[in-house]
Amino acid sequence: MRGWMTGLVALLALACAGALAQTASAPRAWLDRNSVQLGESVTLNVEASGDALAAPDFSALSQDFELLGTQSSRRINISNGQRSSTTLWAVGLQPRREGSITIAPIHVGGLQTAAIELSVLPAPAAGAAAGGDAFIEATAIPTDPYVQQQVRFTVKLFVAHDLTDGNLTEPTAAGLDVKRLGTGQDRNYFATVGERRYHVYERHYALTPTHSGKLGIAPITFSGSTLQGADPGGFFSRGRRLGAASPAIELTVRPRPAAVGAAPWLPAAALTLQDQDALPSQVRVGEPVTRTIRLQAKGLAFEQLPEIELAAPDGAEIYPDQSETRTRDDGEWLYGERVRKFALVPTRPGELLVPGLRVSWWDTLNDRAAVAELPSRTLRVLPAPAAAAGGAGPAAGAAGQSAPPAIALAPDPPSAAMASGAHRWQWIAGGLFALWLATLALWWRWQRRPLGTRAACTPPARAGKQRAAFLRACALGDLAAAERTLVAWALAERAGMRNLGALAAALADPAQRAILEELERVRYAGASGTGLATRLAVVFKPGFAWTPAATPGADSLLPPLYPH
Repeated sequence: MRGWMTGLVALLALACAGALAQTASAPRAWLDRNSVQLGESVTLNVEASGDALAAPDFSALSQDFELLGTQSSRRINISNGQRSSTTLWAVGLQPRREGSITIAPIHVGGLQTAAIELSVLPAPAAGAAAGGDAFIEATAIPTDPYVQQQVRFTVKLFVAHDLTDGNLTEPTAAGLDVKRLGTGQDRNYFATVGERRYHVYERHYALTPTHSGKLGIAPITFSGSTLQGADPGGFFSRGRRLGAASPAIELTVRPRPAAVGAAPWLPAAALTLQDQDALPSQVRVGEPVTRTIRLQAKGLAFEQLPEIELAAPDGAEIYPDQSETRTRDDGEWLYGERVRKFALVPTRPGELLVPGLRVSWWDTLNDRAAVAELPSRTLRVLPAPAAAAGGAGPAAGAAGQSAPPAIALAPDPPSAAMASGAHRWQWIAGGLFALWLATLALWWRWQRRPLGTRAACTPPARAGKQRAAFLRACALGDLAAAERTLVAWALAERAGMRNLGALAAALADPAQRAILEELERVRYAGASGTGLATRLAVVFKPGFAWTPAATPGADSLLPPLYPH
């Protein structure tokens, strides 16, 4: 019995250990560069989480690489009382051959990393300056770009001794935009050129020619100091000055092809156009649908990309948002990006054709015209849900008010037809005079009314614009903007509407008052606002259901301050 229990405990311990091993984060491995030339070094980094981890065994790499040494560091993090540690190992590798080399998975703490591919290019031919204490290599790809196409410019400084200081110039030329890549950090590694070993500092730039023709890039120069042959710790050590310069480079910039025509000129290595959100298959009238379109180009900054425009489809209103833009880089390429949201609000049931989008660009890798396209989509639009019983819009409110009787001239009786023409004109003049007196009396009464009441009755000049802005904010799901524009819309129609509370007090529709209370809870009490923007648009799209305007001072118990 005791032996059976011991075996069960051991089995449970093994199961728990296996579960912990599965839940532990797997170690990861990466190279500081995925492509090197023969004779250059590369750094392999291996990172793993856990305590008291044994160093990985890198001896299997000696078949394809010369091992240059290993360094390690450990980081401990304490968060919410939980302690975790991470260890990083860095090993220098120098390839022994050209071609593609696969770095097999590295085992750490019972787990293993993923395999990594490294491309090893042939060693460069030794230049005229190679073999000295310092020399510079500068390359431009391509040397015959199109105007506004990115040129990948690489600068490599080879130094045979340790530097104490130094300055490396940047590429310059008239008609050339220069942007340094890689967040301003140089790549550092070792390389063997001929019989000498050098420390290499590598920089990358994105060059964009602004006009066609011949364009000369001035030589890249370096000046610095080294402590060769001196005691680095000596107080009077001054070292020796070093200098180097690269050959000048000439670009032949081609103009944009005539086949492009008047379309935007987009010379890119790749360009993608995509919908970031899936559109629903069916919606209801008045319910907004948000379409987010993303345009990204490899080799262009976002300033070179055109604005994303979407035509309003038949049977829907469209409200575009401001574009979100950015330019990033991966150390060699620029990536320009534009993202724009469009809110579509169907206005009638049936089939809604959401238009597609086409962007023409020039594929610089294959030197040909290309098109990125988003197909059109068809949505099924259902009728809007029935309005609330008490939700009378402004039209209903207007209908509830009694219209003044129309004033019309009755036809003359038969006896009047026999009167003289002069008698008839006397009656007409008398009627016109009476109408003039009535108009004068109404004008005098209007002027006697308080200023605030007159302003409230004035037809709003900005109500239409504020209503459109409110519906756009609802379509985009921006509750803060919806509140702001709703109050502005109400203020354009009736004076005194300064906040949601004043607006709710002036509305006769219980549904409109209820949804305003919900909006206040979401905005100022942290309640959930899921679906609120859509319901706001549905409830207020017909307009405000105003209560009848109260007569100023009718309910006041105090006499007027300035009696008439």
